[in-house]
Amino acid sequence: MTSFLFDGPGDSSHTILLAHGAGAPMDSAAMTASAAALAEAGFRVARFEFAYMAGRRGGAGVKPPPKAEKVMPEYRTAVDALGASGPLIIGGKSMGGRVASMIADELHEQGKIAGLLCLGYPFHPPGKPEQLRTAHLLAMKTPALIVQGTRDPFGTLEEVSTYTLSKAIEILWLEDGDHDLKPRKAVSGFTAADHMKTMAKTASAWAARVAP
Repeated sequence: MTSFLFDGPGDSSHTILLAHGAGAPMDSAAMTASAAALAEAGFRVARFEFAYMAGRRGGAGVKPPPKAEKVMPEYRTAVDALGASGPLIIGGKSMGGRVASMIADELHEQGKIAGLLCLGYPFHPPGKPEQLRTAHLLAMKTPALIVQGTRDPFGTLEEVSTYTLSKAIEILWLEDGDHDLKPRKAVSGFTAADHMKTMAKTASAWAARVAP
């Protein structure tokens, strides 16, 4: 049974379903900050965990995360269990967003989702820019917003700007942001809170366009 953490108004017109990254749970600092910012922008936000992460809470020990393909069925189950009444946007942080992106077109075609929101997309493993995880993004039809830090080791601005991606994908670049979208204030002049606010404001305007 899928368990959810909720933020934001219950009567919001748009719901966002977020999955966590490979190594941190749904209530990590980064996930909590993102959910809070999106809720402040008016979204109803639901967070959930894949079984391997939930198992860690139950004392199952720390096991390596499974391959993204292995947890795709769990994401589909979460969408059905959530049963959002209005427009639903799926996504997540890092691996969670990647898994959502791998099932997005299928669910969009079925009319189950309106869009995709990825927070720190893992375009490639750190230090291995040749191992791209973008094949399914070339012809994506689902409206998508990827929020990426310019110095994210999973895909920097310099690297991603050379990729060919679907025109359905928009990218919001956050200056000096790392994989958690956090900037170095002394370098960029921005705080993590600044970037969270920009992310949420942009997501709100984007959602209004793709799922009015």
